[in-house]
Amino acid sequence: MTDIYEAKGYGEITIGFGAKLAILVVDFQRGFVDPDFQLGGGPMMEGAISRTAELLSVARQHRVPVANCYVAYPSAEAAPHWKIKGVAQDFRRDSQEAALDSRIVDYDYDYVFEKSGASAFFQTPLAAYFVKHGVDTVAITGCVTSGCIRASAVDSFQYGFRTMLVEDCSSDNDLQPHLDTLRDVGRRYADIVKAEAVIAQIESRKGAGG
Repeated sequence: MTDIYEAKGYGEITIGFGAKLAILVVDFQRGFVDPDFQLGGGPMMEGAISRTAELLSVARQHRVPVANCYVAYPSAEAAPHWKIKGVAQDFRRDSQEAALDSRIVDYDYDYVFEKSGASAFFQTPLAAYFVKHGVDTVAITGCVTSGCIRASAVDSFQYGFRTMLVEDCSSDNDLQPHLDTLRDVGRRYADIVKAEAVIAQIESRKGAGG
């Protein structure tokens, strides 16, 4: 049965990959990844990181740009008004919470940067980095889907990039918000794809960096 959004034409256009792809990895840092931390872990986390690591291996091999970000603050006063106490309180520069998971970062290859808001684009040089490298398509991975992934996908769309949200490379604290976000973002701003589709695009050389 057709739902009201489909009837009104939401999601009827497929964006598709463009000429030059980049991978954006959002907040796969220990504070969100490691279950030893209050905000860490989740039922999808290990699978998402493992799949992202596979995707990044192919991307780097084909010289596709990779941007890798984490959220951190010099002090609690520097943080925005989060409704999550642990982010402003514990996510300090050079803290364990801010450290990127070693499985998804290559400091010799990736563009690694700090962010202060939900979106990877908000008050960061990310859009300029993509423009410099001729990127027109951004495949987004990371956590959490209903929070910083959604915000980054919306901003990617608003900056004019073709936006792919990689569902099996994204994680949330619970399955339902993850699925709700995929559905909602997929209706409006981005194509919802799997890692295998991004890898196939890279290996076809259509999205490769070289």
